[in-house]
Order: sequence, then C-alpha cells, then structure tokens
Amino acid sequence: MTKILLVEDNEDNEDNRDMLSRRLERKGFIVTLAIDGQDGVNKAKEELPDIILMDMSLPVMDGWEATKVLKASSGTENIPIIALTAYAMSSDREKAIEAACDDYDTKPVDFKRLIDKIEKLTS
Repeated sequence: MTKILLVEDNEDNEDNRDMLSRRLERKGFIVTLAIDGQDGVNKAKEELPDIILMDMSLPVMDGWEATKVLKASSGTENIPIIALTAYAMSSDREKAIEAACDDYDTKPVDFKRLIDKIEKLTS
C-alpha cells in the first residue's frame, strides 16, 4: 500500500484536510498528517512515505523551504513531492518545480487528477 504524507495546516479549513485524508484512505492509501512544514520534514524523515502532498502556505516553515530541506536530505531526496497551492498562477508552477517539487496541483483539489498524479509518481 502506498504511504502518503499529507502536509497541510488547518488555517484554511481543517475540514478540507480531514476530507482529503479520508478520501485518500478510502482509495486504499495509508495517510499520515503533518500540520506545518517542520512537522512535515520530521515526519517524512521518520515515516519515509512513498509520496508527499505539500501545501505551500504553511506556518513554522513554509512548503517551499520544507521541500528544499527534504530534497537536500539523505533518505528523503528521492521521495516525490506534489505541491498543493491555492494559487493557480503559472509562476507558482514554475516556483514549485524550481523548489524541486515533482509535480504541482491547485486547491480546491480535483481528486481524480490528484490520484492520477500520485499513481504516476509512485508506479
């Protein structure tokens, strides 16, 4: 079973995070939650998930910095990361790729499209 680390704070809406994690679990994924960038880095190093869904607007350490730390760290450097952001500007996609994210998706999440990206990056 694919292990997903969902790094998403509850600042926007805790229900959105919980709904996404429940939908992923119903699809058969094992989901671990992290509530900020530093928590995400720590859990990624402990859990070694198959993929990380990283919100970019996070407290403590933002998703951009957390991604850079993970991609520069031995043991987590090859874990695929999908950036999740409420911003749908083309510059955000470029910024996500520059930060070494493997893919990018916008919020609100299109669940089918996100599942396709997860399966592509973990197969």
